[in-house]
Amino acid sequence: MLPAIFVSHGSPMLAIEDVAARRFLGDLPSMLPERPKAILMVSAHWERLRPTVNAPPANETIHDFGGFPAELYEISYPAPPSADLAHRVASLLAAGGLPADIDTRRGLDHGAWVPLLVAWPEADIPVVQLSVQTRLGPEHHYRLGQLLAPLRSEGIPLSAPAALPTTSPASVHQAAVSMLPSPAGSMPLRNGCRQH
Repeated sequence: MLPAIFVSHGSPMLAIEDVAARRFLGDLPSMLPERPKAILMVSAHWERLRPTVNAPPANETIHDFGGFPAELYEISYPAPPSADLAHRVASLLAAGGLPADIDTRRGLDHGAWVPLLVAWPEADIPVVQLSVQTRLGPEHHYRLGQLLAPLRSEGIPLSAPAALPTTSPASVHQAAVSMLPSPAGSMPLRNGCRQH
């Protein structure tokens, strides 16, 4: 089973600077028990009224930041989308009483593509992004994680921001909160990641 991964994407500069977080992300694939079939990224930079997953024909690289070096705006992370995974996510959420929308236009914001670029630079693993609902607080996001946990046994890790929103968009850059329950027997990998 693949783990739930809580990763701070930090500054967009993580895509080009040699810092400890970048080295950790570069090592992340070797810490996983298997190569992911696809990745579900929960984005702290995509706020919607209710859960929304993206399923565009192609994942556009969204440069949702300003005032950084020009080379950041030239980076493209063309990971393939997965309409099948987007529909599976929406189905799991709906079955748990949380209707979800599917956005067929949105690509990947920097909360998704920056850590993915470092961990899987080939951009050859399908990626689907899931929005957050800040106003609904951590209990709502914990429930999302519980409903989506079956994906982990299907070869799809869940990656969430190191902090989920609580009351303000700024809170997404604070200390880590777990979105998924940690079953008994989980074992630490390193830097706070667990393997089951």
